[in-house]
Amino acid sequence: MKMIRFTPLVLVLAALLFLSQEASAQIEIGVKVAPSVTSTRTIAKDQYNFKNEGAGVGFGMGVIADYFFGANYAFSTGLLYNVKGGEVSYDYRQMNGTAETRITGSDDINLQYLEIPVSLKLFTNEVATDTRLYFQAGTSLNTMLAAKVNDKKVDTEGDKYTKRFNTFEIGAVLGAGAEWQLGESTKLFGGLSYHRGLTDVDDDYYAGTFSDNKVELKNSSFALDFGIKF
Repeated sequence: MKMIRFTPLVLVLAALLFLSQEASAQIEIGVKVAPSVTSTRTIAKDQYNFKNEGAGVGFGMGVIADYFFGANYAFSTGLLYNVKGGEVSYDYRQMNGTAETRITGSDDINLQYLEIPVSLKLFTNEVATDTRLYFQAGTSLNTMLAAKVNDKKVDTEGDKYTKRFNTFEIGAVLGAGAEWQLGESTKLFGGLSYHRGLTDVDDDYYAGTFSDNKVELKNSSFALDFGIKF
């Protein structure tokens, strides 16, 4: 009988095949939708009278992936489309001798992002049949796709409002929820997450308006996360 010779190349290919199968078994890919309540935080001197005039309604959706490196630990990422923003107002008055300078306005800001979350998910053991809780913490790397102010894409001079805002944003993500096993590889999940912008979204527009580079605008949102993993 002819013996099969296991060359190093065959062994390497076999090992790669085995590892790829093991790795694929540890990755859970799914889709998510996330309606949210959003707002814009302002950091500025009191004399500018910045006010948050109310929250907006946002929406997120996209693909997520959980890579498990332990039974209860996963690295979570994905590619998401998200809408953020809120309405802010300002009323600044300054006396120059007998003349008064007044800068006042109200802007309803709507920013659309393509986001890459980078977070750690911690899962409990089953708290009920086929049910586990999870806790999530990490960051999000975001690229702005479009911007509106007061429901308009361009200002009175015909310039796009995207010029007012920074293209890139970094945010922090905290969340918690539950996951339900429906079948061998199908899971439903639902939870609540808080997204807090860490970087200034203003690209010197408001800072230039008040001649003060310490004026900053940052995003915040609470989202309901619903999805399915396969």
